[in-house]
Amino acid sequence: WDYVQDGNKMLKNMDRMAAFRKGLTTWAKWVDTEIDPTRTKVFFQGTNPSHYNGAEWNEAGVMDCSRETVPISGSTYSGVVPPALQVVKDVLSTIKSTTVYLLDITTLSQLRKDAHPGSYNGIGGMDCTHWCIAGLPDTWNQLLYKIMFL
Repeated sequence: WDYVQDGNKMLKNMDRMAAFRKGLTTWAKWVDTEIDPTRTKVFFQGTNPSHYNGAEWNEAGVMDCSRETVPISGSTYSGVVPPALQVVKDVLSTIKSTTVYLLDITTLSQLRKDAHPGSYNGIGGMDCTHWCIAGLPDTWNQLLYKIMFL
């Protein structure tokens, strides 16, 4: 992550959302030109959140997921929507040649502050961005399976 190449330019840094939009837009153009919608379905898994700010789940002062062992109650998340999700929705809406099915796992994943390995890894290392397996990723897979065969 020290350098990013943008066209012929090598940059010391680049706004991560701008880079994500650029990369996703490149992929979307490829989908528009290369995918035959009569033969292929396109699925895109949405963004998944991290849990480093307890204020997002109404626990002010909590700075990570390390002691979280239960999901958030209910079906709404009081924190912010990750900016990457809006980038995904914006870019997917530009694809005209085929339908792209968005598997939007964001809210489901936001509610699972307990599903990161930081609480369970036995060494106390903090990891509030990856997910325990078996666990939440299995739910994503079940949802994908369901929409693939509807």
